[in-house]
Amino acid sequence: MKRRDFREKTQPLVMIIPMIDIMLFLLVFFMISTIYMVQTNTLPVILPHSSTAKQETRPNVVPITILESGDVIFDKDTVPNQNLGEKIHAAIERDKEVIFVLRGDKSVRYESVVAVLDLLKKSGASRVSIATEMKK
Repeated sequence: MKRRDFREKTQPLVMIIPMIDIMLFLLVFFMISTIYMVQTNTLPVILPHSSTAKQETRPNVVPITILESGDVIFDKDTVPNQNLGEKIHAAIERDKEVIFVLRGDKSVRYESVVAVLDLLKKSGASRVSIATEMKK
C-alpha cells in the first residue's frame, strides 16, 4: 500500500487585508490621541462664548492670557507689560509659524485687549487668534 504524503509543496499566502485593517485602525487611533495631547494647558479664565469657536491643535501655539485684574500672562509666565513685546519678538524669532492665542477673561476691559493686540502687531506677529468657548 502506497503511503500518501499530505505535505504538498504550496506557497504560503500573505493575507494583506487584515494587515491593512490593523494599520488603518492604528492610524486613526494615533490621529485621535494626538489631537488631545496638543491641547494648550493654560490658566483657567472665563472666556466669552461664540457659536463658531474651534480648538487650535497645532503644536506651535503660544497662549497670552489677560486676567480680570489686567495682568498679562505669556505662556504661564506673569510678564510685566513692558517686557511683553520682547517675549513676543523672541517667540517669533524661534518659530516664524508661531500662533498667538489671546485669551481674555470676559470681564476684561477692552483697552487691555487692544494694548496686547497692538504689541503683537508691533512685534511682527502675523497669526493671532482670540480664544472663545462654544455656546451650549
